[in-house]
Amino acid sequence: MSTRSHPGPRRASRSGPAVDAGRAGRCTEYIRDIAEDFTVLADALTHGTYDTSASTADLLQTVIEFDTLVKEAIGVLVVRQRSQGEPLSALAPLLDRTEDRLRKKYDLQAIDQNHASRRRPRRAAPTTRPPDEPPTTKDLLRQPRQRLACALTRMRARSGISQRVLAEHMNVDPSYVSRLLSGERDVSWQHLKIITDTCDGNTDLMKPLWEAAARVRPADPDPARYLRTYLRALQYAAGSPNDKRILTSLQHTITQAELHQAFDGPGIPAWPVIAQLTTALQSLPDITHPLWRQARSNTRSNTRSNTRSLTIPAEAFG
Repeated sequence: MSTRSHPGPRRASRSGPAVDAGRAGRCTEYIRDIAEDFTVLADALTHGTYDTSASTADLLQTVIEFDTLVKEAIGVLVVRQRSQGEPLSALAPLLDRTEDRLRKKYDLQAIDQNHASRRRPRRAAPTTRPPDEPPTTKDLLRQPRQRLACALTRMRARSGISQRVLAEHMNVDPSYVSRLLSGERDVSWQHLKIITDTCDGNTDLMKPLWEAAARVRPADPDPARYLRTYLRALQYAAGSPNDKRILTSLQHTITQAELHQAFDGPGIPAWPVIAQLTTALQSLPDITHPLWRQARSNTRSNTRSNTRSLTIPAEAFG
C-alpha cells in the first residue's frame, strides 16, 4: 500500500523537451558547417557539368554526397528544435514523420558524435603539385583562404576591435570568429562585410581575396584594375611590405619600374614579373595567372581597338 493517504493532484506532463542551450548552440554551428559544405558540393557539381572529362559516375557521386548531407542537416535541425525547447510538431508534417519517430530516429548524443567524426568536403585547391606529393606548411599558408584570413586578422588588429565585439556584431560565438580569422573556416560574404565595416576596413580591397578563397569568378569589367587590386590585397595580407623589402626578397630579379607597373600600370607586366611578385607576397601564382591572362588580353584588345579608331583612311588624303 502507498504510505500517502491523499495522493493529491497529478503532475502535469512536460509539454516539450528541456532546453539545452549548449547543444542548441552546437547545432547552430553544425548547420553552418553543413551550409558551407553544400556550397562546396554545388561548386564541384557545377564545375563537373562543364568539364568534358567528368564522367556520369563522378557527377552521381557528388549528388549522392548531397543526399547524405541533406540527411545530416535534417538530423541536426531536429535536435536543434528539441534543444531549444520547441515542439517537434512544427517539423513532423514537413518530414512526414510522427513526433515520436523523430525523437527515436535522431538521438541527441549521436548528433554530437556524428558531427565530430564526419569528413567535410574540401574545395579543390588549384595547384599544379603532383597528387602524390603532400603540400608543405608554407604551401598551405599560401592558399587563398589563409591569405584572406591574414588580411582580416591584420585589419582587426589595426582597428583594436576585439573578437568578442566582432562576434556580437555577427551574432555568433567568439570561438567562431577565432576560427574565421585563423583560416579554419570559410568566410561568407556577409560576415566579411560585417568584419570590414566594424573594423573600418576596405571591402573593395578584400573582395578579390574573398573571391579567390570562395572560388568565385571575378566579374569586374576592368580586368587590369582587378589584377592590381588583388596584388594590393596580397601586399596588405603580407604586412604591407614596401618596395625595398619586396625587391630584396626577390633578389632584384625584377626592376622597380616593373614593380610599379604591376601595382599601378600603365599596362600589365610580363607573366614572370607577376609570378615572382605573387610568390614574394606569399601567395600562389596559380591563382594569379588567370587574372593576369585576362588582364593582358583585355589590355591588348583595347590597344588594337584604339589603334583602329585612330587610323585615318587613305581616301581622306584625296
